[in-house]
Amino acid sequence: MFLTREIELKLKEGDPAPEFSAAATGGGKVSLSELRGKNVILYFYPRDNTPGCTNEACAFRDHFAEIESKGAVVLGVSTDSMKAHDKFVAKYRLPFTLLADEERKIVQAYGVWGEKSFLGKKYMGTHRVTFLIGPDGRIKRIWSGVKPKDHAREVLAAM
Repeated sequence: MFLTREIELKLKEGDPAPEFSAAATGGGKVSLSELRGKNVILYFYPRDNTPGCTNEACAFRDHFAEIESKGAVVLGVSTDSMKAHDKFVAKYRLPFTLLADEERKIVQAYGVWGEKSFLGKKYMGTHRVTFLIGPDGRIKRIWSGVKPKDHAREVLAAM
């Protein structure tokens, strides 16, 4: 079982959110600069189709109408391929965009790529962290050590 824990992040609330552009589900690319003027929920997760990541994605799906009514955009980011993302979106009917960060540029820019451990074995991977980016492009809130099932409600409460 994976343990949820907080990590030391290089970015802080109030910092400008690092710009990115990445391949997106549904085709095309998404850039943070295109979303200026909106709240952006940028959530990082380890892998498509794993229990915690599925719970988290489905929680955002289940609260999506309410999130959207608040004028926010949800973007999920992992280092999985676009093919894996497309299957994940179809399987769970996810109404929001997933970004493929296969070259690890976004996870590194946001400081969520790092050492993890599972059953005593250490490896590098994506930590489960969410950033709420304000309409001005600054980080309004950061959650690390996220509990997947409850997380969408936490984000909504903060908006």
